[in-house]
Amino acid sequence: MRHLLNILDLTTEEINELITTALDIEENPEKYSESCKGKILATLFFEPSTRTRLSFETAMLSLGGSVAGVSSASSSSASKGESVSDTVEVVSGYVNIIAMRHPKEGAPYVAKRHSLVPIVNAGDGGHYHPTQTLADLMTIYKKKGTFENLTIGLCGDLKYGRTVHSLIEAMSRYKGVKFCLISPEELSLPDFVKKEYIKDKGIVYEEVSSLEEAISSLDVLYMTRIQKERFLDEAEYERLKDSYVLNEDKMKSAKSDMIVLHPLPRVNEISVKVDEDDRACYFLQTRCGKLMRMALILKLLKEKNEPERADTRKMFVDPDKICKNPHCIVTSEQEIERSVYKDKNCITHCAYCDSVI
Repeated sequence: MRHLLNILDLTTEEINELITTALDIEENPEKYSESCKGKILATLFFEPSTRTRLSFETAMLSLGGSVAGVSSASSSSASKGESVSDTVEVVSGYVNIIAMRHPKEGAPYVAKRHSLVPIVNAGDGGHYHPTQTLADLMTIYKKKGTFENLTIGLCGDLKYGRTVHSLIEAMSRYKGVKFCLISPEELSLPDFVKKEYIKDKGIVYEEVSSLEEAISSLDVLYMTRIQKERFLDEAEYERLKDSYVLNEDKMKSAKSDMIVLHPLPRVNEISVKVDEDDRACYFLQTRCGKLMRMALILKLLKEKNEPERADTRKMFVDPDKICKNPHCIVTSEQEIERSVYKDKNCITHCAYCDSVI
């Protein structure tokens, strides 16, 4: 069955196909208004969301389908201790497709093993967020007309920023792309992302701590907020929360055609004065997000019975390997199979959250 857990579950050709469909939906919405008549989308959101949940729901409604779901863990049986596997086993018997957000990394990998319908990862902890990446890619395409030969700056929380991880995965497949990683050392990009999707592919990149130093060279600036909910130490959050603020003065140093993206919500990392700049594209992103989720729903329902893409990781079960990541789903799911894999350098990783074991 086709699922979307990671942006790499889609080929670049399939991403182009989704963008083409999304653009057609934008131009001819009435043509798609009953495409999902009689179909039901479940939104299983175990942590707060505004844009992602509502864009999934309005996407399905705009396709003529229906929506059922939960908007927080407290409004579901998860508050009573029900596992992800049991929840999905039940809900997948009621609906045609599930969009799931969960605070634990790797939760969608558990869900797909117990689902009768396609699972869409709507964000799992600080791990991945592939549908936000679809929104990002459509925005870049609309403004730049290409994914090649772009210098992309990623600024702020690169450690826990799941949207950053997914965007790097996606863009690493295009020719001539360069990355500029802008963060304090404590929030730098995780090694599993940097190594596999940048270093091992020979992609040019640099790591800097100053936004002012980097902004003049960028074609795309991807701002992120410092995410309080990902920190175990509140004092560390307070120390880092105001690390980067994009304002009018900094924008003066940027290229005239640079675009600014942000997955939202923002706190104070982009001044509201920047909203008036034609290069600010973060609200366009939200509209692209709904269109791409409409295209994705259509694709997954159409291809429901086709096999998912083969996982290139060589996974095996090893009950002696314990994941130490406190955000991993293995820390909360009962009797979960201890799956691991080895990378190209024979380093063992958790198959759920990708942490080194």
